[in-house]
Amino acid sequence: MQGPAREGLGTGGRVRVVVIGAGQAGLSSAYHLVRRGLEPYRDFVVLDANPAPGGAWLHRWPALTFDAAHALHDLPGLDLGTPDPEEPASRVVNRYYGDYERTFGLPVVRPVTVVRVEADDDGQADGPLRVATTDGTWTADVVISATGTWDRPYWPHYRGRRVFRGRQLHTHDYRSAGDFAGRRVLVVGGGTSAVQFVLQLHAAGATPVWSTRRPPSFTRRPFDAEWGRGVEAAVDARTGAGLPPASVVSATGLPLTADYRAGIDAGILVSRGPLAELHERSAVFTDGTEEPVDAVLWATGFRAALDHLAPLRLREPGGGIVMDGVHVLKEPRLLLVGYGASASTLGASRAGRAAATAAAVRLRGIASQSGPPGNLA
Repeated sequence: MQGPAREGLGTGGRVRVVVIGAGQAGLSSAYHLVRRGLEPYRDFVVLDANPAPGGAWLHRWPALTFDAAHALHDLPGLDLGTPDPEEPASRVVNRYYGDYERTFGLPVVRPVTVVRVEADDDGQADGPLRVATTDGTWTADVVISATGTWDRPYWPHYRGRRVFRGRQLHTHDYRSAGDFAGRRVLVVGGGTSAVQFVLQLHAAGATPVWSTRRPPSFTRRPFDAEWGRGVEAAVDARTGAGLPPASVVSATGLPLTADYRAGIDAGILVSRGPLAELHERSAVFTDGTEEPVDAVLWATGFRAALDHLAPLRLREPGGGIVMDGVHVLKEPRLLLVGYGASASTLGASRAGRAAATAAAVRLRGIASQSGPPGNLA
């Protein structure tokens, strides 16, 4: 099946399913919706806020080469192949996702931003959901939200953050270590991005100062299928209890690669411990020591980008959304992928299949009450 995405089509309409987001989880959902008999554009659309294919990868810093990025798992039905490891990851994924959309004729509408999702005016629990966007409103029997986290960078509160007179930026806005040559840069965070930033800054002639809330969690354990199941079980336990997902590194640890081992041995990848506060030109740590710094790079992660779902009132007192797999227990018309255990590229692909299956089941139930069931496998 061949066919381009219809960029610029965003006037809204009535469909059976709206998928929000064209990253790994959204594209996987769309692929499996087609396999279950839904016709692109007539039965479902995928709404993407980005100007081009690639999801969050489209915005990654140019210096992030494919070999240094987190593993990108194949989307269903099309192998990624073996990209040049030195090619920027953003370029690799842009090309791969674009090929994927065209190969399977996926109905991606871009650029269009979803503003809110809410129940239709009649207030009936079995009625459609309304998806309001920057370019029209869609109504659908099922909404699959696959918005990931990139649009919600997390900036932690520290005393003195507004006093500090140097540059502050988040992973979200990082472009090149060369921008900081000759400067002292405080890198805050204990994940793989922070580790990579420390090494890149050192190689570019900057002086990185690394701060983590707890000792870095390096592990030699292989990241195999057994490990992955354990991580997903831990994350599922949190989302099942209505708690927000924890940081990735808290569940996975840091892989002790040869590059990381060399950085540790060279005294580069050594944490100064927790940050206490910032002064105008320095950072103070909880052990009482103080270091002059010219810039602060907050590698402090992201939160789930779910503001568009606020009208549905899904949040629990603990701050999370109670999930059963991809099902949102408070709203049966909504399926959530790329959240919790499905935030990884491998988990996102599996969640896409589960969401498409769940959507098809719900649509069959609606059809059985109102008329012929249609072609839903």
